[in-house]
Amino acid sequence: MYLTHLECPRCGREHDAGVPQNLCDCGSPLLARYDLATVSGVLQPERFGLRPADLWRYRELLPVADPRHVTTLGEGWTPMLRAPAYGTRIGVDELLVKDEGLTPTGSFKARGAAVGVSRARELGIRRIAMPTNGNAGAAWATYAARAGMGATIAMPVDAPAICRRECVAAGADLRLVDGLIGDAGRQVAALVAASAGTIFDAGTLREPYRLEGKKTMGYEIVEQLRWQVPDVIIYPTGGGVGLIGIHKALGELRELGWIEDRLPRLVAVQSTGCAPIVRAFAAGEDRARPWSDAHTVAFGITVPAPLGDELILSALRATAGTAIAVDDADILADLRDFAAREGLLLCPEGAACLTAARKLRAGGWIRAGERVVVLNTGAGVKYPDTVDVSGVPVLPG
Repeated sequence: MYLTHLECPRCGREHDAGVPQNLCDCGSPLLARYDLATVSGVLQPERFGLRPADLWRYRELLPVADPRHVTTLGEGWTPMLRAPAYGTRIGVDELLVKDEGLTPTGSFKARGAAVGVSRARELGIRRIAMPTNGNAGAAWATYAARAGMGATIAMPVDAPAICRRECVAAGADLRLVDGLIGDAGRQVAALVAASAGTIFDAGTLREPYRLEGKKTMGYEIVEQLRWQVPDVIIYPTGGGVGLIGIHKALGELRELGWIEDRLPRLVAVQSTGCAPIVRAFAAGEDRARPWSDAHTVAFGITVPAPLGDELILSALRATAGTAIAVDDADILADLRDFAAREGLLLCPEGAACLTAARKLRAGGWIRAGERVVVLNTGAGVKYPDTVDVSGVPVLPG
């Protein structure tokens, strides 16, 4: 393993990666750092093609030392699909969709859970707890069960029903909260504080290794494009771990010398019903103020106060990216239009990225001929209510 330490991006303090860690004393999330100089001397990118098609192909750049602790269900190496019909309609001829709906548990959250649970297992953690908008809780409950660990999951009562069922099926201690993810977070914080160290807080960015699983999306995008970077990567942003992770991966690849200096422009997509990052980005602020009365059909990005706001905003500005908010009505319309043209039912968060691509191209921010990658972060079948079938006639039998 080439993991050397954990680093605070806010104050620069280094932390021991050999013991369980949550936030830095200054309140910032921690980032895993590796001996990339040594990695570049022992590994060439061509070797990845000889390895199994999962995220563990990048094991030198992941934080698990002993392969006996790797907890896997085959996650990673999801397809990147061309979308020529929809792309032509919106003026983006090179539109690609990275379909994370094909991961175990049906969302990209399986990446973070696989690596996070594996590292927690290696560090001797026996039970994790976390708040969630749905998919992350389902993933962490599933992987915890596979690792022989306990899991307590707190989620809003309005979260997708399938996610509640996944947690129960995996044997998790599920706690439903009448509120939003922040309210679920307060429940978890109280539980962890009262546990005398027997329960580990695995909430979004409160431990450093979920991010390491999600950064593999960035590795895969570049490898699938034959070690070239696209012009734009569009990501649905709630807690923002995926966007932060992709940015971290791109930085590591550049330091390794496997890509050129130019990075893709990153786009954070939010709903007009919950857009704290968009508001902060437009105002030139480094922190996002909490969003009041948050609501959107894209439930996974209903995060009124993301802990990683500084890291998200920094990634956008470092790549000359942007942040955009889109309406629920447009999300649902683009979801249906894309499915009819391309034969792929996206989750609402993924459809929000299509709306963003359409609007950014119409406004000229995305230029003609640019290669654009959209992340579909979950399987559309987990959100059956996004497609209205009430008008479909019923024929006599």
